[in-house]
Amino acid sequence: MSIFQAISVILFSFSFGMLNGCTSTTASGAVGASRPQLLLISSEELDNMAAQSYTKLKSDAVGKGKLNEDNEMLQRVRVVAARLEPQTGVFRHDAPSWNWEVNVITSNELNAYCMPGGKIMFYSGLINQLHLTDDEIAIVMGHEISHALREHSREQVSQAIAAKTLINISTVLLGLGGGSADLANAGYDKFIATKFSRTDESEADRIGLELAARAGYDPRAGVSLWQKMIHAIQSDGKPPEFLSSHPAEANRIKQIESLLPTVMPLYNAVNQGH
Repeated sequence: MSIFQAISVILFSFSFGMLNGCTSTTASGAVGASRPQLLLISSEELDNMAAQSYTKLKSDAVGKGKLNEDNEMLQRVRVVAARLEPQTGVFRHDAPSWNWEVNVITSNELNAYCMPGGKIMFYSGLINQLHLTDDEIAIVMGHEISHALREHSREQVSQAIAAKTLINISTVLLGLGGGSADLANAGYDKFIATKFSRTDESEADRIGLELAARAGYDPRAGVSLWQKMIHAIQSDGKPPEFLSSHPAEANRIKQIESLLPTVMPLYNAVNQGH
């Protein structure tokens, strides 16, 4: 048996045992996004770290005169967030009462994210360069909020802790040297962690689409958003920063189209009579 085969067997056994007793951080919603999650650190730990990072990010942006320069854009983004935030209760009851915060950094970077605990940051370049409509902003924001709802960062940290701890144990049990352990860690980072990340992204797409629809934003904007993304990637030759580990663009559009029959009734229910 090779090094990787041996470690894979141990990893699989350990992961199966851990996941068998885990629960999902969110309800499944209409889109059915639910699976067991491995969570080895507390939400509070990660939320505190996120809050500190967010504060520093804002402070640095203020120092450069780049925080919330465009008041009109800031209000657009905050209005979208104000409509999305109450809908998070569909997936987890505590989320609407999070200490939500939304800001915009002036930058050409095509980026946006929601840190654990509801700390949202949009970069002006994403809105300006892709000429995003409010519906498309809602799709992006819903996706990023979904990462926080599902606690993907907490899960990723937990997966890394579990796998790398087990790799170190397995190298001792199998009598392998330190070089083998380093090789195994590299293998984990390259193959297993990437797979988890793509799973997270697909999951966030599903939940984000439902959040947008429930907030009264047209989920069909997910298709137009990704058409714009594809055009930007083809023009620039590389994906925007926040898409670096996302699934293939064509697959994104297919998944969104497959979910439209599920989420369009939610959108139509909100907009009846308007």
